Amino acid sequence: MTVKEGIIPNPYAESGCHEYEIALRYIDQQRHSEALELLNRCIDIKRRDPSLLYARAVTALALGSYRKAACDLMKTIVLDPGFLHAYKHLGFVQFMLGKDESAMKTLKKGIQIDPYYAAFYCVMGDAYLDQGELDQAKEAFDKALELEPDNVEPHSKIAMYYVAKGDMKGLKLEYEILKTLDAALAEQIGTLFFDIA
Repeated sequence: MTVKEGIIPNPYAESGCHEYEIALRYIDQQRHSEALELLNRCIDIKRRDPSLLYARAVTALALGSYRKAACDLMKTIVLDPGFLHAYKHLGFVQFMLGKDESAMKTLKKGIQIDPYYAAFYCVMGDAYLDQGELDQAKEAFDKALELEPDNVEPHSKIAMYYVAKGDMKGLKLEYEILKTLDAALAEQIGTLFFDIA
């Protein structure tokens, strides 16, 4: 996760903690342990700042601390019920912890707040894929593609759907689209599935 994927631009840019900005740079540089230390200091000063809690949750995710991330994400949502990235990440974490029903509730709540946020549908589709519910996964990924046709993430997700389904024709179509959106990802798909080196 990079800062660009949800922490900045931040509606709480005036968090009042200089170390917060340094922590965001550390997150971008994948220096997560150092970022966590700074974020903890900031939270000691401002315990109810959703931006700080969210940043710490993202850092905890990067460090594999899913339960800690879930706690901070839930606090973030309580403090700011419109913080869409927090819903997306909480849904993801809940799935990772095997709490599928809770994850679906979280994502559906996020969709009620903003039905045009494609990332919700990507996470939901991943969950359906994991559960072997391929038709529902395709429906979720198609919705994400409808909302953001030029975004790499929905295209990569639908490519995974085609792999799970064994649909090489569909995968080839996504491979061709991804060549223009993300050449490196397309190359990986081509190498793995189409003997393209």
